Amino acid sequence: MKDIIDKLIKFRDDRNWKQFHTPENIAKSIVLEAAELLENFQWNNDNVDIENIKDEIADIMTYCLYMCETYDLDVKSVIEEKIEKNEKKYPVDKSYGKADKYNKL
Repeated sequence: MKDIIDKLIKFRDDRNWKQFHTPENIAKSIVLEAAELLENFQWNNDNVDIENIKDEIADIMTYCLYMCETYDLDVKSVIEEKIEKNEKKYPVDKSYGKADKYNKL
């Protein structure tokens, strides 16, 4: 993962774009890119454009990695911590096969 993050940082820094990557702007970009991903499924799920889906996922993940870099967060640790929280919020015996929110189980 470090090699990908290093490439992203180099790409950004070679263009002097860090000045635009405030946490607020990065968060906005994540939401905008997620909306672009959702557009793939707006009217028809039968003929999805997998290349566009890949591009939008890459954009979302890129901005998420930039956010982690901004706050000096380790992506792996952030995800592992969230999995642990979710395991407590959604125990298998209560949540198996259900889409209910944790406070409705």
